Amino acid sequence: MGANSRNSVRVVLESSDISRALSRIAHEILENNKGSKDLIILGIPSRGVPLAKRVAEKINEIENTHVGFGSLDITMFRDDLRLRPPRALAHTEIPETGIDHKIVVLVDDVLFSGRTIRAALDALNELGRPKMVQVAVLVDRGHRELPIRADYVGKNLPTSLTENVQVVLKDLDGQEDQVTISVGDK
Repeated sequence: MGANSRNSVRVVLESSDISRALSRIAHEILENNKGSKDLIILGIPSRGVPLAKRVAEKINEIENTHVGFGSLDITMFRDDLRLRPPRALAHTEIPETGIDHKIVVLVDDVLFSGRTIRAALDALNELGRPKMVQVAVLVDRGHRELPIRADYVGKNLPTSLTENVQVVLKDLDGQEDQVTISVGDK
């Protein structure tokens, strides 16, 4: 990296900000769906899974209930499989009740092009027929390539295409939760 190369990292969400955002998302999900009846929360690996678990735990705490929680591997439904090196399959875990006639909330860390959510919708199709599908993301950074939007957003974070958004979670990374934007060389 040359001396003139720009490379900066800026923290845009700290641990407490992430916790508040997930609490707000949980409340909004309950409000928009008039409670937790028929609600299933599915995280998209890898960072969407711990975020989905936290949202489900917050809903359970608020409603004194037990909402269905699981994970949805989208690897085989991605449209960039042939463009990237092979990757290991993640785990799909659907609650025993299944997803038929349920309100499924897909949770991911960052909404960018919309292609991950499109793949998740295709993967859901293979598993059943939900009554409704909603999308919750910690960060919406814009730059959509598909007509997909999030129903619940922790933080709208307008970015340039040269910026990278990174979500760090204690559950996966062993570091304190935070969201950063980096600019410049990787």
